[in-house]
Amino acid sequence: MGRKSLTKLIMEKTIFQKIIDREIPATIVYEDEQTIAFLNIEPVTKGHILLITKEPYVWMTDVPEELVGYIYQKAKEIMLAMKKGLQCHIVQVAVMGEQVPHFHIHLIPREKGDTLAELYPRFSYKEGEKQLYADKIKSAL
Repeated sequence: MGRKSLTKLIMEKTIFQKIIDREIPATIVYEDEQTIAFLNIEPVTKGHILLITKEPYVWMTDVPEELVGYIYQKAKEIMLAMKKGLQCHIVQVAVMGEQVPHFHIHLIPREKGDTLAELYPRFSYKEGEKQLYADKIKSAL
């Protein structure tokens, strides 16, 4: 993405900022001063929630340390409520961010034996590739 388009992206409100500002409707399930959680309008499963920071950070790596810890505490609280309220087996956590340039956590209720795993592509490492990737990550730590 070029510098011009990145600047334009930052200056325009994302759909999440519009939800925070109540400019567009959302089914909000939790809100406090730093975070807001609402049902995803394109859910993977029923009850799929997006948990976001109210401050617009593009990537998780942009979010201040204390806020990263805080949002994950909230994610755990919401996950426990989802398990109890929806009586689901587990709640899958996914952090992506390519569709909306505003850091968000997906909380996806799951059942034993569901076919959600079929949606994700699988890759295999070639001979020696696994250790190469591990070494690259280790050296950057």
